[in-house]
Amino acid sequence: MPPPPAGTTPPTSAPPPPPTSPPGPPTPPIPLAELLASKELGLRRIAGPAEADLLWVHTSEMADPYPYLLGGELLLSAGVLLTDPDHYVGRLVEAGAAALGFGVRPVHETVPATLIEACDRHGLPLLEVPPETPFTAIARAVWRLMAEARHRELRRVTRAQQALATAAARPDPVPAVLHQLAAQLGGRAVLLTARGEEVHAAGRDPAEEPRTTGRHPAEDTLSAGRRSAEEIHGTGPHPARATAVALTRLARVVARERPGAPSSATDAHGDTHLSAYALGGGEGLVLALATRRRESGDHTVAGIAVVLLSLLAAPHQGADAAGRSAALVRMLLGASPAEVAPLLGSSGSWTVVHARRADGAPADALTAGALGASLGTALVDAGRGGDDPVRVLLPEGDRVTPQPGWTLGASAPAPVSALDAADSLAARALAHARATRAPLTVDAPVGGLAALVPPEQAAAHARALLAPLTPPLADTLRCWLSLHGSWDRTAVALAVHRNTVRQRIGRCGELLGADLDDMDVRAELWFALRQG
Repeated sequence: MPPPPAGTTPPTSAPPPPPTSPPGPPTPPIPLAELLASKELGLRRIAGPAEADLLWVHTSEMADPYPYLLGGELLLSAGVLLTDPDHYVGRLVEAGAAALGFGVRPVHETVPATLIEACDRHGLPLLEVPPETPFTAIARAVWRLMAEARHRELRRVTRAQQALATAAARPDPVPAVLHQLAAQLGGRAVLLTARGEEVHAAGRDPAEEPRTTGRHPAEDTLSAGRRSAEEIHGTGPHPARATAVALTRLARVVARERPGAPSSATDAHGDTHLSAYALGGGEGLVLALATRRRESGDHTVAGIAVVLLSLLAAPHQGADAAGRSAALVRMLLGASPAEVAPLLGSSGSWTVVHARRADGAPADALTAGALGASLGTALVDAGRGGDDPVRVLLPEGDRVTPQPGWTLGASAPAPVSALDAADSLAARALAHARATRAPLTVDAPVGGLAALVPPEQAAAHARALLAPLTPPLADTLRCWLSLHGSWDRTAVALAVHRNTVRQRIGRCGELLGADLDDMDVRAELWFALRQG
């Protein structure tokens, strides 16, 4: 037997240990074309397909290296023990080898024709390695390309992580994260319930993207027109609809697999890659993705989005969550607010917050829940949409802070028995904040000179003074005085025309028999209105 050529390794008795990879996204495979583009190696593809993905390099002169291959290798050999090329190549394909690099000289002057035929027959790329190229140089080139690819992938994942984190800080975090995820992966991202109902969606379904076949452009245009006609007349399935059905089916499988625990699944529909991830604390929600390609870092990027969406969709759980749940149950079963107050904390006082999106868009349940999480509470009512604000309950001691993208109005702390009054105060504070374009207005408790008057006497005086006014007129007068007599701001706060404000204030002056331009009159009326 001739000695093995330089750069090769003799047969071994045990398979090499699998390579260990550092934490982070997996190393992307190296396209065979990138290796062939290295002119200094002088490699030439002489058989088999032009496309292949290389995961690593392995050198072996065994007659059957099958037991020692993990799949995805570029196997390098000089054919020392090559006797049956067809059987040899068949075993390489069975083991999952990506390509075969055959070194010429000193064993073989040229690549055997029977080996070329076998690689063409089995569909295995065959590379001719010139005599002046050591196998170690090929391995070094592959590792270099892998390092460059991993560096590019790490930078891509880092950029995606930053973009997703920025999206999660927006006032509409859930749709923003989905939109950014779809942009990063180049596909469609959908948030579904366990029953397959769509909650939010972003991006474009890959099935809707125009495809080219490499034929003449006119043939592609004709084919696209034929598909569109089939979809319009119902003679062919709509590709996007079919993808959505397949994606929903996969999401349902994931939701049923392990309820309440993170899980994932992948599938394919045509040339579209599908994947689904159950949100860890998302009340049965599932993130579903449809992409044209499946890059090595996509799973890592999707995992980052899953963590963010799980945090945004999960209910906030404080140390006293059990006591609050018990209080809610008791009130639903007929207990009075005074009876359940001890379960709600040491003081039993709460702050009511009313909130609206600064851009005027309605807030859905997930966006409202994210606002509650930012304020530190799970007690959130997203409202009924339209003009209905988001309502949030905060335990006394939790400070209300401005939130980006939101306009907030907060009441002073109030006991459970007075939450209805606090709710009205929060509504007034929100109206004031919107009229003054402030991010937050807090309704301060009565203080100063007004606090020197006993509450009972102050309330009696207010009832007598304001008796001629109907509730709408009293609310208009209170808002107008709080905004220093501004017609325009009062109109904004009350969502009425400024002429309506003028008419109502004029009517108030007539019913009260008072000059509302007089500061003494205004001060007395403000004192009375503050008692309501």
